[in-house]
Amino acid sequence: MNGRFTGVGVGPGDPELMTLKAVRAVRECSVIAVPVSDAALTGPVYDPAVNGKQRYLQTCVAWQIAAGAVPEIEDKDRIFLPMPMIKEKERLKAIHDQDAAAVAELLDKGENVVFLTLGDPTVYSTCMYVHRRLKQAGYETSIIPGIPSFCAAAARMDIPLVENRQELHVLPASYDIGESLHLPGTKVLMKAGRKMAEVKRLLNEKGMDAVMVENCGMEEEHIYLSAEEIPEQAGYYSLLVVKDRKRGKEE
Repeated sequence: MNGRFTGVGVGPGDPELMTLKAVRAVRECSVIAVPVSDAALTGPVYDPAVNGKQRYLQTCVAWQIAAGAVPEIEDKDRIFLPMPMIKEKERLKAIHDQDAAAVAELLDKGENVVFLTLGDPTVYSTCMYVHRRLKQAGYETSIIPGIPSFCAAAARMDIPLVENRQELHVLPASYDIGESLHLPGTKVLMKAGRKMAEVKRLLNEKGMDAVMVENCGMEEEHIYLSAEEIPEQAGYYSLLVVKDRKRGKEE
């Protein structure tokens, strides 16, 4: 009997924000799939727990969060899956095909595999590239949601995301967002760190308010309550909540 593949959202950073269902899935699975962005990893690597910790565990934020909530995760077998942060479509497709094939081998042996992902698996998650391929191949798959980073960030700043009839738009800030900033309502800019200088320029040009949380729920967390406070150099896990200044004053 084949095993099951489960994408598990571990939340934004604070281990206490992992759901009970996510914790149970981690405890009950036999193998943890760990996404690795390090370009040095060129192919999937199966790592039985007896081999001890690998350096990739130290740099995987999702693993660190899960370990804070489920200490027994240290005793699980692992498979490290390359997930480089590149934009070449054909190269990415080949890597994701390779990752899915490696996980499928474990499922064929009856292993239940949990793929850890920061935030929620359905929001800009690398988990879904593997999930989609396995589902299409006929394997049993499931998703356990996690608290999205933008919900956690709004709660951390003690503000609402949207009210009444306001719209909510979630935007990947690593791409061109100039036109999207004209959308009505609240704009969430995710993973804005690398383009922060450009984001700040656009906000100033368009007369928009912004608040930001960097590394929400983590030890290195920083909160900025205005666009003026936001530095031009920020970490990868930087999330902005943007509102139009005129609208904000009217309300």
